[in-house]
Amino acid sequence: MATKRKLPTGIQSFVKLRNEGCYYVDKTPYMHQLITQGNYFFLSRPRRFGKSLFLDTLQQLFEARRELFSDLFIEKKWDWQTAYPVVRFSFGDGVVQGRAALNDRINQQLSDNRERLGLPANTALDIPGNFRSLLMAAHKKYGQGVVLLIDEYDKPILDNIENTEIATQNREGLKNLYSVIKDADPFLKFVLLTGVSKFSKVSLFSGLNNLNDITLDAKYSAICGYTDNDIDEVFEAELAGLDRDKIREWYNGYNWLGTSVYNPFDVLLLLEKREFKPYWFESATPTFLIKKLGERQINTLDLAALHSDQDLLGHFDVDAIGTEALLFQTGYLTIAAVDEPIPGIWEYTLSYPNVEVEVSLNKALLPTQGFSISAVTKTRSTLLKALKSHDFELLSAHLKALYASIPHDWYRNNPINNYEGHYASIFYSHFAALGLHVTVEDSSVNGKVDMAIQFNNTTFIFEFKVVEDKPLGNALAQIKANNYAQKYVRDGWAIYGIGVEFSKAQRQVVALEAQVL
Repeated sequence: MATKRKLPTGIQSFVKLRNEGCYYVDKTPYMHQLITQGNYFFLSRPRRFGKSLFLDTLQQLFEARRELFSDLFIEKKWDWQTAYPVVRFSFGDGVVQGRAALNDRINQQLSDNRERLGLPANTALDIPGNFRSLLMAAHKKYGQGVVLLIDEYDKPILDNIENTEIATQNREGLKNLYSVIKDADPFLKFVLLTGVSKFSKVSLFSGLNNLNDITLDAKYSAICGYTDNDIDEVFEAELAGLDRDKIREWYNGYNWLGTSVYNPFDVLLLLEKREFKPYWFESATPTFLIKKLGERQINTLDLAALHSDQDLLGHFDVDAIGTEALLFQTGYLTIAAVDEPIPGIWEYTLSYPNVEVEVSLNKALLPTQGFSISAVTKTRSTLLKALKSHDFELLSAHLKALYASIPHDWYRNNPINNYEGHYASIFYSHFAALGLHVTVEDSSVNGKVDMAIQFNNTTFIFEFKVVEDKPLGNALAQIKANNYAQKYVRDGWAIYGIGVEFSKAQRQVVALEAQVL
């Protein structure tokens, strides 16, 4: 029987984690692979994915603290006779507002590194000179290459992303620091920078062309986060009483072209509190993200299958943030499928990683569609009752009340209301925000289904049409004519086709027809 240990919730110190007997998912195989593969690496992962713990573990490894690595993969594969000097920066604490504050933060960390390594105080007049002399002095004193670890390298920029002037100032301040790395190769053993976003090398790294970006390297997809095997093996003693399939549906699914992973923050809080909740989403979802999606009038239906290429995924800078890059790099969408239509040209389909993100993001986006989150949540029981009892008159009344609640001012400020996608987007977000199992644009041999909901042993197939004013009855007719039900046949399940027609003139649902199929 598996032995229970302490859950390492919130612990970013490898020393503390090991000394306190916590569970630990062994990431040292990835460390060994990195170190034997090369010297300069960059890794982008969303917040709260274990990047800081990974860097701290690397520090203890290079400092040859063998006692911390007992029984781990790397213990018998590492030369414990050699210790390396480690220079470490982290910009994870607090909010740095402006170049002067950033310079103070950098200078303090340069001083802290000198003190920890037993080096003389700085005599250089500027940050690049200070940094370079630190690397040279550490290399000379210890007779070994310096290990440089930089955590949350981009946070001073991201914290100020809504203020372009300050964000640009901070970007230039960080560039001033990172520019030293490219000419410091004679003093360096190993370099790893981690962060949430991937700023262009031109704008931030100034010629550091030997930085190997492993963000989308399939063999490192699970370098941070927990795999299915990790959940089953490492946390076996904690799983009793929890629905394993539900854990997977709620929290698994983040993918960087390889093995899918769970967010550790979600898993540890679930195991501690024994309740399914959007722990990661609620921990620090930026208002900037929701604001940007609202300003860009993103059709939420597209978020379930957003198409991108490699250039768009990496298109991220202070004054040019692509929607695809924003959602992917922050972890709200992940890679669901990959295609190579032309050799060397890769196309990606992005989608929600799991139930937590789909439900939470759609709920957060409701105000951008003119709804009050609290009002929608209050009507949850009515909607579930209508679906459970197959009461389509109640469903129709509910949806009409929903659209009627959108303020007229919202329509004046959002000219997209004439498009079919807009009405369907509101419809989808409303259902998804309540936690129902929703699929959109589901392809089959008979065509694409606009939306399908699976609930209470029943599949509800929706087709949406926009009419000028009066209903035409084409939506339900299309479901039947194309035999959309064929794909959803399951033993013991009922299937209903539901045709919904929206009126441009009335800005309202003018018809909802339902029929068992």
